[in-house]
Amino acid sequence: MRLAGTSAVPDARSDAMPNADVPLAGEPLGRILLTFVVALTATACSPLLHVASPMLAITVETLVAIAIAIAMPAQGPVIAIFLMMFQNVFVSLFSPLVTEPSELEFLKGYNFLICAVLWLVAFARAAVSRRSPMLNRLLLTSTAVLAVMGVYFVIGLTREPKAAAIYLRNIALPVLLFQLALLAAANHRIRVTPYVVVIAVLVVICGGIEFAFRDAWLDITNGHAYWRLEEIKATNSGVWEREMRATGKVIVGIKDLFVVDFFNTTLLKGLGLGQMLRLYGPNISPVSFAYGVGFFALFLLAVGRGGLGGLALVLMLLCGVKGAAIMVLFVAAAWIGTILVGPVLVLCGAVVVLAAYAGFVIRTGLQIGDYHVIGLMGGWNGFLHAPLGRGIGLGGNLTEGFSGINWQAAQQAGAVEGAAESSVGVLLYQMGVAALVPLGFYAMVALACWRLYARSGVLLLGMAAFGILVVLTNGLFQEEALFAPPAMGFLMLLAGLLLGSQARQQDAARGPALRK
Repeated sequence: MRLAGTSAVPDARSDAMPNADVPLAGEPLGRILLTFVVALTATACSPLLHVASPMLAITVETLVAIAIAIAMPAQGPVIAIFLMMFQNVFVSLFSPLVTEPSELEFLKGYNFLICAVLWLVAFARAAVSRRSPMLNRLLLTSTAVLAVMGVYFVIGLTREPKAAAIYLRNIALPVLLFQLALLAAANHRIRVTPYVVVIAVLVVICGGIEFAFRDAWLDITNGHAYWRLEEIKATNSGVWEREMRATGKVIVGIKDLFVVDFFNTTLLKGLGLGQMLRLYGPNISPVSFAYGVGFFALFLLAVGRGGLGGLALVLMLLCGVKGAAIMVLFVAAAWIGTILVGPVLVLCGAVVVLAAYAGFVIRTGLQIGDYHVIGLMGGWNGFLHAPLGRGIGLGGNLTEGFSGINWQAAQQAGAVEGAAESSVGVLLYQMGVAALVPLGFYAMVALACWRLYARSGVLLLGMAAFGILVVLTNGLFQEEALFAPPAMGFLMLLAGLLLGSQARQQDAARGPALRK
């Protein structure tokens, strides 16, 4: 399905396009400072207010989000990026006041609450305002995707309400971020680069401190209290038992949690690569953090800030996450390939390479009993047994049934009972054939960005196009690829900014023509 109206080339020097020609000085310093004061306040206050009263926290954060959406609509996307990168470090700071792991998970959801309210206000305003044909098509298509998700959420809510709510957040967030950014860029001239630079600097500082002074980082962020709660959750869910059976590693101290084989795979041991102490970052998740700094590295390289981008790239490698590293390498190769052989050959080659990569990982994973691959096969088998799906929240790492999986039996069988460790497998298990709706939408957005990239050569468009394709492929083997906000979420947000900017420029061009 083609996204019509994306043939025109956006001006690479337009204020609406986040690119190297938009300097830090191009955005008023006062506006930048105000934006980050608001973002910091919204992020930090939620766990503090929650400790006093959950209802008070929900009410205040909702009102704050409404105020941001009304008074600062153009800054909504960058505030969302800040929330997704830094929410968990504030949760960790207040974790000594938390007694139950379930409460910890609730605290982590406030960033979604704020983003959902930002999206809802923007969507409501768009519903009653005049829109360009291109914007209409993008909104209608993405809203149809959300509607399908809503149907399966209602089905799952009747059977697993808690898991349904968690998985709805994970599955719907990339589309919500896409619409939020799309509407912001379609209605306002946005200079995104200065904000991304500031966030990247903060992320690099946090990652650098964690790498050089791990004990101090844990003390500053109350990491010991946070990980005690995570220990209870991991023990109850069977995650640590699975890890112990798979690797033979016994968790003794908190740092043992951070030690993994190089890039978390045994396949590289033959190259003499041993273990590493991976980074978890301010969002306290190595996979999520790796995709986040990988996103910043590519963005900064695309806008000509190679020094800072290189630092972000180093942090990504220290996370030891294969999927994020593959994303960065794949996008960089696509940029270079486009210069050498042209965009059409690169796109065709990319599809072939990704298909070969997926086939190789599945074949190798089945041979060695890799949990991600047997989790994918469990989702595929579940799809074959129930092609129409079961409902969002039924199956996956975040459900209660995950702790009951017999991993040894699953390795022997080549598949788990249910779905796990694979976002595509989970979607197939939960939504059946309807999983093709969000997956197809991601591919469609990537193709729309590629069309513009093929005509303009703007690197950020190539990043969005090829980044979405490779993360979509990684979703076969990672649950976080499609569900962690800094992975597919940030790329869809970037795509929304770029396509929204194009819609605004087309609308501006139509104005004089209509007046004639």
